[in-house]
Amino acid sequence: MMCIIDWLKRINNGVAIAAGLVLLVCILLILVDIVLREFGISFGGSEEISGYVMASVSSWGICYALTEKAHVRIDVLRNKSKAVGRSISDLIALCATSFVAIYAAYYVIPVVEKSFKRQSLANTSLETPLIIPQSIWMAGWIWFAVTSCVLLVCATWLVIQRKHDQVDDIIGTGTE
Repeated sequence: MMCIIDWLKRINNGVAIAAGLVLLVCILLILVDIVLREFGISFGGSEEISGYVMASVSSWGICYALTEKAHVRIDVLRNKSKAVGRSISDLIALCATSFVAIYAAYYVIPVVEKSFKRQSLANTSLETPLIIPQSIWMAGWIWFAVTSCVLLVCATWLVIQRKHDQVDDIIGTGTE
C-alpha cells in the first residue's frame, strides 16, 4: 500500500519539478519580450503563452499539493479528535477533493473534444491550436482525479486496517 503512495509522490515530485522549470522558461520569455520592447522589437504572444502555462501548471500543481498535504483545510475539530476521528475527517476531506477532481475532469473532456472536432484556434496573433494547451490542462485534471482516487482507496484500506498513523502520514494535515 505504501509503495503505491510512494510511487504517486515520486511522480508528482517530478511533475512539480517539470512545472517549475516550465514556469522559469515562461518567466524568461516574458522578461526577454519586455527587454526587447524597449528597443521597439517584440516577438509577441508571451502573454498568451503565459496564460496557457498558468492553466496547465495549476491543473498539474494541485496533484503535487495533494500528495504533499498542502491543500488548505479547517482542522479545528479534527485536531481535537482521537486518531479514529482524525482519520474519518481526513477521509471525508479526501472524498470531497476526489469528487471535485472527478467532476472537473469529467467536464474538461468535452471542452477539449469540441476544440478538437472544430479544430479551434485562439483568436490571437499566434492562432494557437487550442487542442494543445487544453490537452495539457485536461491531462492535469485527469491526473488529479486519478491521484485523489488512488489516495482515497489507499487511505480507506488503511482505516479499515486501523492504521491511523499511516492515514495521518498520507492524507492528514500538517499542523503549524
